[in-house]
Amino acid sequence: MTAEEDIASVAGQLADLTRTVEKMQRELDEVRHRAVAQQDRTDIQQDRIELAAQELADVSKRLQAAADALRQSL
Repeated sequence: MTAEEDIASVAGQLADLTRTVEKMQRELDEVRHRAVAQQDRTDIQQDRIELAAQELADVSKRLQAAADALRQSL
């Protein structure tokens, strides 16, 4: 094999390696994007859960106040 053939072979291998790395980078970017999107959905769900818990606590307080008022009226 001549020096030119060696260089051509190495250049081809480097080109293949570059394509593989670029593909892996795209896949990693996709995974990262999905992870961020999932975290966003999780954050939104957590916010909704906290809001619902607060609303339930508020309803519980109102029900307790109504029960107390009813007891006092009896």
